[in-house]
Amino acid sequence: MTSGAQPLISNNPHQAWLPMLELATQEVFELMLASHLTKPVTPAPEAAMNITGMVGLAGQLCGVLSIACDEKSAALMASKMLGIELDKVGPEIADALGEVCNMVAGNFKNKIPGLGDGCMLSPPSVITGNDYSIHSMAQTPALEVGFLFENMPIIVSVQVHS
Repeated sequence: MTSGAQPLISNNPHQAWLPMLELATQEVFELMLASHLTKPVTPAPEAAMNITGMVGLAGQLCGVLSIACDEKSAALMASKMLGIELDKVGPEIADALGEVCNMVAGNFKNKIPGLGDGCMLSPPSVITGNDYSIHSMAQTPALEVGFLFENMPIIVSVQVHS
């Protein structure tokens, strides 16, 4: 996977939202998956990310929130969320990743003062595979944060269009 998102730079007017994105993600993983996220020492290799959940944001804030990870991470999310053994997880992987992404997006938008009711979320979409690119028409660089979920890398990103 390659991302059309530019690295976070100081002229991003939404840069102040990065701590809210981090907190929203950590809260969802702790509450829904009973997992404490940690920060990686080095950035995750994008090549390892072969599944991405995305939720659109519309209204006072337009954009896309995404969570990229590998299939093993997504399977573990499904296992923890649904209370089933890891080796029994199947097609639920996409549903679980989509729902985690949806909850992070909802938690994130509710942390931005005055935005909770003024921003709607799309149903989640999940992309799988190793050879895809995401291109955004956003006018500002993506807000992006990396975590380790049970020692496996995940990347949470928000592209803001307005």
